[in-house]
Amino acid sequence: MKLYDFDAMFDEKLSAYIAKNKGKYTENEWEDVIPKLYKAFGDTFIKSVGDTPNGFFAKLADAELVTAVKTCLKNGVAVSGFLCSEIEKRGSAKLLMPLLDGSEKEREFAVGLIGNDGFAVGKYMDIITDGACGQELKEKCLELLKEKADLVLDRAVENYKNGVQCGYMLEIMSRSVVPSDRVFDILIKEFRSDPENLALNADYLARYGDARALQYLLDKIEDENIGYIEYKELLLAIESLGGKYDARRDFSSDPNYLLLKSHEAQVADIFNTENK
Repeated sequence: MKLYDFDAMFDEKLSAYIAKNKGKYTENEWEDVIPKLYKAFGDTFIKSVGDTPNGFFAKLADAELVTAVKTCLKNGVAVSGFLCSEIEKRGSAKLLMPLLDGSEKEREFAVGLIGNDGFAVGKYMDIITDGACGQELKEKCLELLKEKADLVLDRAVENYKNGVQCGYMLEIMSRSVVPSDRVFDILIKEFRSDPENLALNADYLARYGDARALQYLLDKIEDENIGYIEYKELLLAIESLGGKYDARRDFSSDPNYLLLKSHEAQVADIFNTENK
């Protein structure tokens, strides 16, 4: 199957168009014009191809579309937006599943096009627990898994108990919406046993939304040893769970508090100067 670099063809025509219309549009106007030109290019007949970009991909079978993606990625050719559109138009994103076992580039492309479809969450979990995968790809998969947390909850709990990517697993568990004593117990355990990440674990409890955590948060916020940052996160968590804490606290010797107040004073001074 012969492939064409349609994006390179478009860039060539775009350069000529911009040169011909120099000064006609502002920078902001070009941002609106260029996508319209690209869309129109999709239906432009190209003599060397014998078809339009959209027509070329429309004639390919589903499996050929996936092969086209793999070939582009392997050869460093841009995966055309027209190719992606054809895949999405057919609802063929599921055909991209084999790419999730492929190279890093193939995985990144497949994750970007498949998105948070439930059929891919198992593969996404495989990726974030795969030591060979890059951090950026893992983070993308994590963000998608947090939207489907309940679908991978059992694996998240199992991985946590086995010490596999515990931080990621806690994030996933905190986004689950189906009440679970085992998840609640894990989040409380982390909150009580990990003072170095107190603010983060308070946020997990707030996101999980189980009101039973309120008393643990109220007890902790009374601790005179916590810093200003931890205090603010605890207060936010308490309020998000419907609680309230009004006791006055003195953080005048806390470095983070002093730094924040200094920054606020600088910002206020800048605005006061500008308004004079």
